[in-house]
Amino acid sequence: MKRDELVAYLDDYLQLDAFQDSSDNGLQVEGAAEVQRLAFAVDAGLAAFEEARAAQAQMLIVHHGLFWGKPVRVTGIHRRRLKTLLDADISLYAAHLPLDSHATVGHSATLARWLALEETAPFGEYKGLAVGVAGRLPRPRSLTDLVAAVEDLLGRPVVAVWPFGPDEVRRVGIVSGGGASLVEQAAKAGVDVYLTGEVGHSYYHQARELGQNVIFAGHYATETVGLKALAEHLSSRFGLESRFLDLPTGA
Repeated sequence: MKRDELVAYLDDYLQLDAFQDSSDNGLQVEGAAEVQRLAFAVDAGLAAFEEARAAQAQMLIVHHGLFWGKPVRVTGIHRRRLKTLLDADISLYAAHLPLDSHATVGHSATLARWLALEETAPFGEYKGLAVGVAGRLPRPRSLTDLVAAVEDLLGRPVVAVWPFGPDEVRRVGIVSGGGASLVEQAAKAGVDVYLTGEVGHSYYHQARELGQNVIFAGHYATETVGLKALAEHLSSRFGLESRFLDLPTGA
């Protein structure tokens, strides 16, 4: 497949123009003109670039790219990263907020689907757009049972649980990544449990005083799922080979 055709499809499918994002979303580094094999990773870093090269990928799609709206000098670490991509002729494509909030392959939408949430609706406003999903579990579950289910789906332990709400939960709000600041929105939306990624120390007492259950499943872990869903979509639509590069950060 032509690189530029794939980039145009991704730009449109992920609706890049709809977002005011600090990330320079889209094609960040131009590589080979033909793409047969894709690699996916949460973060753009030398480890991901080296694994993409080993996988003989022509394009690497990431959630956190190299460019964030400010000039970056091509020295030191940045030079080594770019040189690795350019020498291997690998394109780098980044999708930050567009992949957080996409209704089909977004991180939150994918987690909601994996949890079999029903009656889902957009949830969690950030910069004027909903970046998450809220819905109902098919049946009430204990908070402990839901935590175990999340760990099973993500294949790793959750980072923390703040059990400040009901023991039995049914309504779930989800925002992947660094969504701790939306705890108050979760409480106002009436969800029994809020599932997000990175622990936000500053919001502990707010959650406690609001009586809000919060599951922190990890910034990294909650942002693997949309990339996996996008990989499946592109493989199905275009017959491209794909590989997810699992490079956990522990956060």
